[in-house]
Amino acid sequence: MNPAVEFFDARHLELVEAAMPSVSAEERYAMDRIWDRETAANPALFDGPAVACVSLQADPSGRLALSWAPVTYRYRALRRIRSAGWKPSSVFVTVLQPVLGGGLVVRRGAGWTAHPGRWQLPGGSVEPSPAEQPLDLDSLRHHAARELAEEVGLKVEADTLKLWAVSRGEHGNVGIHFASRPLPETLVRRHHRELLSSLGDGVEPELEQIEIVDSAQKLAALGPTVDYLAPLLARWTAQVTAAGSTMRPAAN
Repeated sequence: MNPAVEFFDARHLELVEAAMPSVSAEERYAMDRIWDRETAANPALFDGPAVACVSLQADPSGRLALSWAPVTYRYRALRRIRSAGWKPSSVFVTVLQPVLGGGLVVRRGAGWTAHPGRWQLPGGSVEPSPAEQPLDLDSLRHHAARELAEEVGLKVEADTLKLWAVSRGEHGNVGIHFASRPLPETLVRRHHRELLSSLGDGVEPELEQIEIVDSAQKLAALGPTVDYLAPLLARWTAQVTAAGSTMRPAAN
């Protein structure tokens, strides 16, 4: 288990837009140069809209307040430039998709993704909501459901997803993890195969493959993972064991 990953059993998550911390002209210049080098090495990168965590504050009642600011992906270069002060922390959503009989669906990213070759849950980075629409828990649920459909081929109703936990790990990145209802493994794999077959010729899927894992040993056998996955699987497994046979989300 990675001790650097912190988990919050959030019973309520509040998202508040905040002012973007200041970036000097020198930092912007250095940031742009780093981004130019990265895009030259990987043309699949794009400077799209993203959400950066400004602060994450918890109180004893289980209430979490996440202050965020709109940025683009190039701002992550500030992590290399700054030795102190605020550094952009990514905000992302995931879906814990269990299968009947035990296990969670995990997927491995393609070579051109942010985590090439590393296993993780279905999900993706959070983007600011369209104008006049709030970035709130409901919009995050819809984002998570969309990622599950795009990556695994499973279409679930967003309002059936339950807030399960919030994590803070590498670079202070904040993961908002939702739990879905268990499905037969055969159904999950069939939808994934259909998704892959629907892609046009020459289109590389975002994820190379999916697997079902129900233990630390099986996860370790797959290969490299993102930082939150092993401790999250341990928490999920412990909860399933305590509940008997079914997963009970920690929060609504």
